[in-house]
Amino acid sequence: MSIDLNKLYSDQRTGVNSVSTFSDPRTEYQRDFDRIIFSSSFRRLQNKTQVFPLPGSVFVHNRLTHSLEVASVGRSIGTLVGDFITNKYASELNETSKSFYQHSLYNVISSACLCHDIGNPAFGHSGEDAIASFFQKNESTLKEKFTDNEWSDFINFEGNANAIRILTQHQNGKSDGGLRLTHATLASIAKYPCESIAKKKGIIHRKKFGFFQTEKATFESIAENTSMIKEQNNPLVYLRHPFVWLVEAADDICYNIIDLEDAQRLGIIDHDICVNLLKGLIKDIGIDNIENVEINLSKMTDKNDRVSYLRAKSINSLTTKSIEIYQTNFEDIVNGKFSTPLYDIITKNSTALQNIIDFSRKYIYNHRSVIEIENAGFNVMYELLSHFIFPILNDKSSRTKSEEKAILLIPTQFLYEEESAYKRVLGILDYVSGMTDNYAIDLYRRIKGIEIGMKI
Repeated sequence: MSIDLNKLYSDQRTGVNSVSTFSDPRTEYQRDFDRIIFSSSFRRLQNKTQVFPLPGSVFVHNRLTHSLEVASVGRSIGTLVGDFITNKYASELNETSKSFYQHSLYNVISSACLCHDIGNPAFGHSGEDAIASFFQKNESTLKEKFTDNEWSDFINFEGNANAIRILTQHQNGKSDGGLRLTHATLASIAKYPCESIAKKKGIIHRKKFGFFQTEKATFESIAENTSMIKEQNNPLVYLRHPFVWLVEAADDICYNIIDLEDAQRLGIIDHDICVNLLKGLIKDIGIDNIENVEINLSKMTDKNDRVSYLRAKSINSLTTKSIEIYQTNFEDIVNGKFSTPLYDIITKNSTALQNIIDFSRKYIYNHRSVIEIENAGFNVMYELLSHFIFPILNDKSSRTKSEEKAILLIPTQFLYEEESAYKRVLGILDYVSGMTDNYAIDLYRRIKGIEIGMKI
């Protein structure tokens, strides 16, 4: 093992330069979990679309419930992987590290899972697309105001990079260091640990990007304190931290299986088809005895309960298989020689899982209700950006009355009037990307005159 396992984690916090003398029965990593749970950014996920728009009386997942479930799976993965590392590499670990892997790794993984989507704007990927498209379509007017690296951040806007910003930035009037999470937790959500100008298709850690220019120095500190391997310096690129693979696996497992369950609950897909897809997966993975599953299933008559049971069995099977793959490839993962998501390896070897992915893409993700909300969300986000970005880039003395009124709608913590054009625009992106679906729609309707009236 060429990488020192004792240096893969750090309880150093962003925005904190001195050792705290505060006595707390919780570990530093338990405190991360609690800080995320109680943060306003996390609470806003309850009104951000996961896949389906709010469907009235039928409950389906939103970003918040999805994140909680991913954290649950991540906790299980972290516990078992921690046991594995503690036992297999005991001779390489000091006493502090033995305690970390045995008793704290699961808190790091579950905390990272909690906040893995915290940077996603309203309306999910269509919201991301709207932000990137706004800058792409206004390149002739806007690009000259920014450096190449800054412009690249905007035209490649990415929820993962936005998560690092939300969790670490110093907003006007608020604490330095954002939520002040440990570097271990922050390193664990960095799926794409590079700056935007280094983005490159076909390379797993450069498929997207992981931090804006404003958080570059912060990310370098996180990477240094958690022994992330630097691939190149200009543009800045790191290889993935070993814990990232576990967070990614927990996310992949949950959204693929639970989206299927939600679609069945809404009547978008047939119950029997859903049941057969999940039974096929359980049989194909081979963790659970399919005969016992069939016996238990035969005792249930409620359709939603049958699917919930199979969902639980499917998640257990995929979780167990992911841990097996991680353990088998652990040394390559730690040393930066691994390049395929754990879930993709399972998919490659499971026809049943590939069938679920193909079926979901055709009948769920391209369902009319999903496409409608994506189109609507794109337009809402695009128009909100148009309303705020042009005014914020104009000099105060040359703004029109309507532009002055637009600026007055922006909360003070997002206003950076005396800063560079780049930071002023990032403030607007902080405001707009942080909106819930409902808030964004409501504000859009009001500034467009679709709905008029006093609202406190």
